[in-house]
Amino acid sequence: MSIRIDKDKCISCGKCIKVCPGSLLYKNEDNKAYIKYEDSCWGCTACLKECGSSAITYFLGNDIGGAGGAMKVKREGQYWQWEIKSTDNKTHTVKINTKESNKY
Repeated sequence: MSIRIDKDKCISCGKCIKVCPGSLLYKNEDNKAYIKYEDSCWGCTACLKECGSSAITYFLGNDIGGAGGAMKVKREGQYWQWEIKSTDNKTHTVKINTKESNKY
């Protein structure tokens, strides 16, 4: 499992760096976030959820049934929108209401 950070979309806020439990994210000379050791990523998705500019893509490995797909997350008010793109270029979207998700 790993992530990729799009330097063109990164706004240099550093939020992803602060939430990474493995301390795997750093800033480069342009003040943009990057992952130093991609193979060390735990796949917790903390950085993905914290990124407000959709600059981080999470790659779904075969070990979790992703077969190489990719996922992005975007926050819209009280909703999380998880966009999953499979290897055959089909896109699936899951929208979660954060006020209802922990209701039960």
